[in-house]
Amino acid sequence: MKRLIPAVILSCFLMVSVSLAAGTAPVVVPPGAKCPVCGMFVAKFPDWTATARFKDGTTFYYDGPKDMFSHFLNTSRYTPGKQQADIVALSVKEYYSLERIDARTAFFVSGSDVYGPMGNELVPFKTEKDARSFKLDHKGKHILRFNEITRQTIQSLN
Repeated sequence: MKRLIPAVILSCFLMVSVSLAAGTAPVVVPPGAKCPVCGMFVAKFPDWTATARFKDGTTFYYDGPKDMFSHFLNTSRYTPGKQQADIVALSVKEYYSLERIDARTAFFVSGSDVYGPMGNELVPFKTEKDARSFKLDHKGKHILRFNEITRQTIQSLN
């Protein structure tokens, strides 16, 4: 047992180090964190977690990319006193690998037969190839980049 403890500690340290080096540090959602858009408890849906970090260090958690975009596109509605320009990082979980990726570089498939916690969802991918494959396999309608997603896009999913 005494030999096992250092091995476990080393193993955990190496996993965290590799994750940090790759820019994919795991997001630990506080158990009581609620989505500022829909009010759902985010920790219940770990595979769909999205985040927004503001320059003051505040982090908001979402139960899916759709709600993250709702907040991003209408920041002052969901967080009075904050502006979109104050957001310094946005992340989503890649659908296949569950790796945390930068939302601004992701490819999103809309209109598929895969649903998130809030129903129709923007399904995120790291590569266009994976997005195309998913779109074909799951009857997706569009592959969108970050700047192509508008309030109308989000409304069409609701």
